[in-house]
Amino acid sequence: MSVRILSSDAVRRALSIRDLTDPSSGPHAMQRLVDDALAALRQAWRCDVRLHRSSPIVSVSDNYDRLRYPPDGAARDARYTRYVCDTALLRTQTSAMIPLLLRQLAASPRVPGDVLLACPGLVYRRDCIDRLHTGEPHQMDLWRIRYGAPLGVRELLHMVETVVHTLLPGLPLRTSPSQHPYTTDGLQMDVRAGNEWVEIGECGLAHPALLADSGLDTARISGLAMGLGLDRILMLRKGLDDIRLLRAEEPRIASQLLDLEPYREVSSMPAVRRDLSLVLEGDATSEDLGDAVRAALGSRAEVVESVEVLSETPYEVLPSTAVRRLGISPGQKNVLLRVVLRALDRSLTHAECNELRDSIYAALHRGTAWQWAAPASHP
Repeated sequence: MSVRILSSDAVRRALSIRDLTDPSSGPHAMQRLVDDALAALRQAWRCDVRLHRSSPIVSVSDNYDRLRYPPDGAARDARYTRYVCDTALLRTQTSAMIPLLLRQLAASPRVPGDVLLACPGLVYRRDCIDRLHTGEPHQMDLWRIRYGAPLGVRELLHMVETVVHTLLPGLPLRTSPSQHPYTTDGLQMDVRAGNEWVEIGECGLAHPALLADSGLDTARISGLAMGLGLDRILMLRKGLDDIRLLRAEEPRIASQLLDLEPYREVSSMPAVRRDLSLVLEGDATSEDLGDAVRAALGSRAEVVESVEVLSETPYEVLPSTAVRRLGISPGQKNVLLRVVLRALDRSLTHAECNELRDSIYAALHRGTAWQWAAPASHP
């Protein structure tokens, strides 16, 4: 497995991102989703609800091992995971908070009768950049742990219906089989928005081996597990088509992100496209590119609407003229990348777009020949 350690600057940047589910940083509509889901399940089950938050830096054990991910699983690879050291990472899922909570339940002098563990927060992934994806989405894990009669698929489906109909009233729901290492009878949850089905989360019965490894008596204790994608749910609820709107600071937009009322369109700014002909290493992926663009631009990355790979051509099939023009070597590839720039609150100037383009180009290009949009600014 490949492990690539984040720089200290990259860790600081990740930890500085506001968690929209946390009221301590100010109100946001995403907190309404959390509150409404917990209220609906508390009313349905009459159970104790325990809301938990923790540092986004977690152990590899809690994020993967204790959740029964195989040692050689693809999810562990640095292409998808942001490692801060060999034994810790920025959590890739809010499920990483669950193993500790299960151990705490097992160590409690009182056996839990019926408890809902709720873990909302940011998770960190290497992901592409477009209007629906971000490298720091919000999730919430909801785990019901009960002493007594075993919880089964019937109770799981009731949980799904309760949560989805509360958060996305009126949208058709469907479930389909989906395997997860920490559950049995796993399901994927989709809702229909317009003419398409959109995934909003996954769920299943808490795996008995996970409960047993945590010290819980599986002869008497069982559980339900659910993970929700809060960004997508909020976008569906309000009718948003750009994930960046969730963090917009423009007053006309930000004021609408305090409730769950339908979004009223704010006049959009023009998009600017910049196509870059890059030399990249042969194994570079779209997720790598998305991460590299974010790192290159820092706080300016918020104006990047999308990053799209238009074509890829390996060194071996390029004509000699292209090889010389790009400065490409064996084992590398030529990637035509389209970057769409659009600020949510202002028009970008031509010079500003060229500067952003050149910052991305400087960070990504691995060839020995260079082509700048603003040559005077570069050696």
